[in-house]
Amino acid sequence: MEDLKLRKKNLIMFPLGTVGRDMVYNLFTSQLLTFVLFTRFLTAAQLSAITAIMVAARVFDALNDPIMGNIIERTRTRYGKFKPWLVIGILFTSVVVYLMFNTKLQGWAFVWFFGVMYFMYSIAYTMHDISYWGMVPALSSDANARNQFTARATLFAGIGGTSASILIPMLTAGSLTIGGSASVAYGRIALAVAILAPLFLCFTIFGARERRDDMQEKAPPISLKKIFTTIFSNDQLLWVSLIFLIQQLGNNLVLGGIGSTYIYFEFGYTGGLYSLFTTVGMSATAFLMIFYPAISRHITRKKLMGLMMLISSLGYVLMFLPGLLLPSGMVKFIFIVVGYMLSNFGQYCYYLIMMISIINTVEYNEYKTGSRDEAIIASLRPFITKLSSALVVAVTSFTYIILGVTDFTNRISTLEQSCTQGLISESEKLSQIGTVLQGVQSVQSAGLLIAMTLLPWLLMFLSYILYKRHYKLDENEYERICGEIESRRKAGAEA
Repeated sequence: MEDLKLRKKNLIMFPLGTVGRDMVYNLFTSQLLTFVLFTRFLTAAQLSAITAIMVAARVFDALNDPIMGNIIERTRTRYGKFKPWLVIGILFTSVVVYLMFNTKLQGWAFVWFFGVMYFMYSIAYTMHDISYWGMVPALSSDANARNQFTARATLFAGIGGTSASILIPMLTAGSLTIGGSASVAYGRIALAVAILAPLFLCFTIFGARERRDDMQEKAPPISLKKIFTTIFSNDQLLWVSLIFLIQQLGNNLVLGGIGSTYIYFEFGYTGGLYSLFTTVGMSATAFLMIFYPAISRHITRKKLMGLMMLISSLGYVLMFLPGLLLPSGMVKFIFIVVGYMLSNFGQYCYYLIMMISIINTVEYNEYKTGSRDEAIIASLRPFITKLSSALVVAVTSFTYIILGVTDFTNRISTLEQSCTQGLISESEKLSQIGTVLQGVQSVQSAGLLIAMTLLPWLLMFLSYILYKRHYKLDENEYERICGEIESRRKAGAEA
């Protein structure tokens, strides 16, 4: 039986480590395109190049995840196989994040610099991300404990990510902008995040203790064949990966840039409004972060998904219809915010279910092949997250180009630069930006609204149908597999 005292300690130390990591992730994934649009003057060719870089880097990053998982699997040190990569990865990431947001380059020079930094970030973040989530199966094999670790870790990840999503817009746009301009504000925020991320991860590195049974075994060779064999021989892993990819694409469209641009265009260039939108919109997920383990003991995953589909559908309706029919104002804003809260509540529950569903394929893999391959399987979660984020960037940039969004963001960027150089005051900047935004047409706002409501709903519904039909590792089947594995171990020990 697992040491309950150790489990309680791990339930505190392991989740705390990801707070700073998810601040970094939010800054680099959800805020980066906004940073580029509102601090750089971009031609259509330059925006297309940046989009291509982001898509290519994230696809590369996604493909690199299983390779990193295989490297971790063969790592043998006195500190285990996960923690060395946590240290290397987080320090490397902090350096890259600081450099990315503290450059004064413009034009094509910035595009080239952006490309180098983005690929470096992809490599660096993968090191500690695969290591962190790969530890979950090594912390416990008990189904309820695993639910607790996953829910608790996502709770603290949510704290970090939500804090960043609230504070960054508030401190980079509007009257509360640090240093008076977006460029200065993003640079200082990047410095703070680059310091906080390693400090928080120290809780996991020094406080959490994982199982290291396989450290006595000979390290397996780094093998692409092993990676592909592990992934493609596990039919349940393949299905849940596809389902997760579809769901994450829809879920991330709002926070990937479209949401902030819509709020700025429809309600004004005030970071506080977008912060309020994300704060209220994500507040309901705190309930799931805390109570998901208890809920999962009483409602099966597939039934829970059906309930969440209904809640999210109501949320998307509350966003879409008032957003399309009501005039701009606080009543409309309230409908948008409440609708996002409901839709995000359901989407976040799907995310938790997908996390558990991927982790549970470790035992399925052991049941079928006799090998757990935890790090390789765990690498599929960030693989999917990054691949979906690449698709989000492509869809977002395509939407911006089609709707002519850069016509307005380039003019805002020019005003931000003028303020940074002291050519105009902050109040003059905000006044002129307000004038720019008065030129936004209703068809442009409606296009952004469709991209953040109807498209996510369709993708969520598709993921629900596929999960019901093709994912077979429900609660009963998982317990049966774990029992069979335990019987095999006992039989092997007796022999």
